[in-house]
Amino acid sequence: MKLMFISDIHGSLHWLEQALAKAEEEQPHTLVILGDFLYHGPRNPLPEGYNPQGVADRLNAYGKSLVAVRGNCDAEVDQMLLQFPMMGDYVMILHEGRKIYATHGHGFSIDNLPALSPQDVFIQGHTHLPVADVKEGIVVLNPGSISLPKENNPNSYGILDNGEFSIKDFAGNVIKRITL
Repeated sequence: MKLMFISDIHGSLHWLEQALAKAEEEQPHTLVILGDFLYHGPRNPLPEGYNPQGVADRLNAYGKSLVAVRGNCDAEVDQMLLQFPMMGDYVMILHEGRKIYATHGHGFSIDNLPALSPQDVFIQGHTHLPVADVKEGIVVLNPGSISLPKENNPNSYGILDNGEFSIKDFAGNVIKRITL
Protein backbone atom coordinates (compact mmCIF):
# COMPACT_ATOMS: atom_id res chain seq x y z
CA MET A 1 0.00 0.00 0.00
CA LYS A 2 1.66 3.19 -1.22
CA LEU A 3 1.18 6.31 0.94
CA MET A 4 1.88 9.93 0.03
CA PHE A 5 2.45 12.53 2.75
CA ILE A 6 2.13 16.29 2.40
CA SER A 7 2.21 18.99 5.03
CA ASP A 8 1.89 22.70 5.54
CA ILE A 9 -0.22 23.76 2.56
CA HIS A 10 -0.95 27.08 4.31
CA GLY A 11 -3.64 28.08 1.82
CA SER A 12 -1.48 27.79 -1.31
CA LEU A 13 -3.63 26.55 -4.17
CA HIS A 14 -0.59 26.74 -6.45
CA TRP A 15 1.46 24.27 -4.36
CA LEU A 16 -1.53 22.07 -3.59
CA GLU A 17 -2.11 21.70 -7.34
CA GLN A 18 1.57 20.72 -7.72
CA ALA A 19 1.18 18.11 -4.96
CA LEU A 20 -2.03 16.70 -6.43
CA ALA A 21 -0.35 16.43 -9.84
CA LYS A 22 2.41 14.41 -8.14
CA ALA A 23 -0.29 12.28 -6.49
CA GLU A 24 -1.67 11.54 -9.96
CA GLU A 25 1.84 10.48 -11.04
CA GLU A 26 2.69 8.54 -7.88
CA GLN A 27 -0.75 6.88 -7.57
CA PRO A 28 -0.76 6.43 -3.77
CA HIS A 29 -3.47 4.36 -2.13
CA THR A 30 -3.92 7.16 0.42
CA LEU A 31 -2.87 10.80 0.66
CA VAL A 32 -2.01 11.75 4.25
CA ILE A 33 -2.08 15.46 5.08
CA LEU A 34 -0.17 16.46 8.19
CA GLY A 35 -1.98 19.71 8.96
CA ASP A 36 -1.93 23.44 8.29
CA PHE A 37 -4.45 23.42 5.46
CA LEU A 38 -5.93 26.87 4.83
CA TYR A 39 -4.36 29.64 6.90
CA HIS A 40 -0.83 30.91 6.28
CA GLY A 41 -0.25 31.59 9.99
CA PRO A 42 0.85 34.85 11.61
CA ARG A 43 4.57 33.98 11.46
CA ASN A 44 4.57 33.01 7.78
CA PRO A 45 4.48 35.12 4.64
CA LEU A 46 1.61 34.64 2.21
CA PRO A 47 2.55 31.64 0.08
CA GLU A 48 2.43 31.65 -3.70
CA GLY A 49 -1.15 31.30 -4.94
CA TYR A 50 -2.74 31.99 -1.54
CA ASN A 51 -6.38 30.94 -1.95
CA PRO A 52 -7.81 29.17 1.13
CA GLN A 53 -11.26 28.71 -0.44
CA GLY A 54 -9.70 27.21 -3.57
CA VAL A 55 -7.64 24.84 -1.39
CA ALA A 56 -10.79 23.76 0.46
CA ASP A 57 -12.68 23.17 -2.79
CA ARG A 58 -9.81 21.18 -4.31
CA LEU A 59 -9.31 19.02 -1.22
CA ASN A 60 -13.05 18.39 -0.90
CA ALA A 61 -13.06 17.02 -4.44
CA TYR A 62 -10.16 14.74 -3.48
CA GLY A 63 -11.51 13.91 -0.02
CA LYS A 64 -12.43 10.24 -0.34
CA SER A 65 -8.82 9.09 -0.41
CA LEU A 66 -7.50 11.45 2.29
CA VAL A 67 -6.38 10.94 5.85
CA ALA A 68 -5.74 14.17 7.70
CA VAL A 69 -4.75 15.67 11.04
CA ARG A 70 -5.05 19.17 12.47
CA GLY A 71 -2.12 21.56 12.43
CA ASN A 72 -1.42 24.45 14.77
CA CYS A 73 -2.81 26.92 12.19
CA ASP A 74 -6.06 24.94 11.72
CA ALA A 75 -9.29 25.82 13.54
CA GLU A 76 -12.88 24.67 13.80
CA VAL A 77 -13.87 27.14 11.10
CA ASP A 78 -11.54 25.29 8.71
CA GLN A 79 -13.35 22.04 9.46
CA MET A 80 -16.58 23.82 8.50
CA LEU A 81 -15.15 24.30 4.98
CA LEU A 82 -13.52 20.87 4.64
CA GLN A 83 -15.74 17.86 4.01
CA PHE A 84 -13.40 15.26 5.55
CA PRO A 85 -12.29 14.90 9.17
CA MET A 86 -9.14 16.86 10.00
CA MET A 87 -9.49 17.94 13.63
CA GLY A 88 -7.74 14.95 15.23
CA ASP A 89 -4.34 15.59 16.76
CA TYR A 90 -3.00 12.35 15.29
CA VAL A 91 -3.95 9.27 13.34
CA MET A 92 -2.53 5.77 13.66
CA ILE A 93 -2.01 3.96 10.38
CA LEU A 94 -1.24 0.25 10.28
CA HIS A 95 1.06 -0.27 7.32
CA GLU A 96 2.78 -3.54 6.42
CA GLY A 97 2.99 -4.69 10.03
CA ARG A 98 4.10 -1.33 11.44
CA LYS A 99 2.34 1.39 13.35
CA ILE A 100 2.66 4.83 11.82
CA TYR A 101 1.87 7.67 14.21
CA ALA A 102 1.04 10.66 11.98
CA THR A 103 0.62 14.11 13.53
CA HIS A 104 1.33 17.74 12.76
CA GLY A 105 4.19 18.03 15.24
CA HIS A 106 3.18 20.91 17.50
CA GLY A 107 2.32 18.50 20.36
CA PHE A 108 4.19 15.25 20.07
CA SER A 109 7.18 15.74 17.83
CA ILE A 110 10.50 14.22 16.81
CA ASP A 111 11.93 15.90 19.91
CA ASN A 112 9.01 14.74 22.12
CA LEU A 113 8.01 11.29 20.89
CA PRO A 114 4.85 9.52 22.09
CA ALA A 115 5.06 5.99 23.50
CA LEU A 116 6.02 3.90 20.47
CA SER A 117 7.88 0.63 20.05
CA PRO A 118 11.15 0.21 18.19
CA GLN A 119 10.53 -0.15 14.45
CA ASP A 120 7.35 1.96 14.66
CA VAL A 121 7.19 5.09 12.53
CA PHE A 122 6.57 8.66 13.70
CA ILE A 123 5.82 11.27 11.03
CA GLN A 124 5.14 14.95 11.48
CA GLY A 125 5.01 18.22 9.55
CA HIS A 126 5.13 21.61 11.32
CA THR A 127 8.85 22.45 11.07
CA HIS A 128 8.83 22.68 7.24
CA LEU A 129 12.11 20.69 7.26
CA PRO A 130 12.57 17.28 5.61
CA VAL A 131 13.66 14.50 7.99
CA ALA A 132 14.32 10.78 7.44
CA ASP A 133 16.16 9.31 10.43
CA VAL A 134 15.99 6.85 13.33
CA LYS A 135 15.70 8.00 16.95
CA GLU A 136 15.58 5.56 19.85
CA GLY A 137 14.80 2.75 17.39
CA ILE A 138 11.83 4.66 15.97
CA VAL A 139 11.85 5.82 12.36
CA VAL A 140 11.23 9.60 12.43
CA LEU A 141 10.06 11.40 9.31
CA ASN A 142 8.96 14.79 8.06
CA PRO A 143 8.09 15.34 4.38
CA GLY A 144 8.93 19.04 4.61
CA SER A 145 6.47 21.69 3.40
CA ILE A 146 4.81 21.84 0.02
CA SER A 147 4.34 25.62 0.18
CA LEU A 148 6.72 27.27 2.64
CA PRO A 149 9.94 25.24 3.03
CA LYS A 150 12.56 26.50 5.45
CA GLU A 151 16.36 26.61 5.58
CA ASN A 152 16.76 26.66 1.78
CA ASN A 153 15.03 23.30 1.35
CA PRO A 154 12.89 22.78 -1.74
CA ASN A 155 9.11 22.40 -1.66
CA SER A 156 8.67 18.70 -0.94
CA TYR A 157 6.45 15.70 -0.20
CA GLY A 158 6.97 12.15 1.03
CA ILE A 159 6.27 8.71 -0.44
CA LEU A 160 6.18 5.45 1.52
CA ASP A 161 6.35 2.46 -0.79
CA ASN A 162 7.82 -1.03 -0.58
CA GLY A 163 9.48 -0.43 2.79
CA GLU A 164 11.18 2.79 1.75
CA PHE A 165 10.33 6.40 2.61
CA SER A 166 11.50 9.02 0.10
CA ILE A 167 11.24 12.78 0.36
CA LYS A 168 11.05 14.32 -3.10
CA ASP A 169 11.01 17.78 -4.56
CA PHE A 170 8.55 18.65 -7.32
CA ALA A 171 11.17 18.08 -10.01
CA GLY A 172 11.24 14.42 -8.93
CA ASN A 173 14.62 14.53 -7.17
CA VAL A 174 14.98 12.47 -3.99
CA ILE A 175 16.09 14.76 -1.16
CA LYS A 176 16.22 12.10 1.56
CA ARG A 177 15.52 8.39 1.68
CA ILE A 178 15.37 5.78 4.41
CA THR A 179 14.62 2.07 4.39
CA LEU A 180 12.14 1.03 7.07
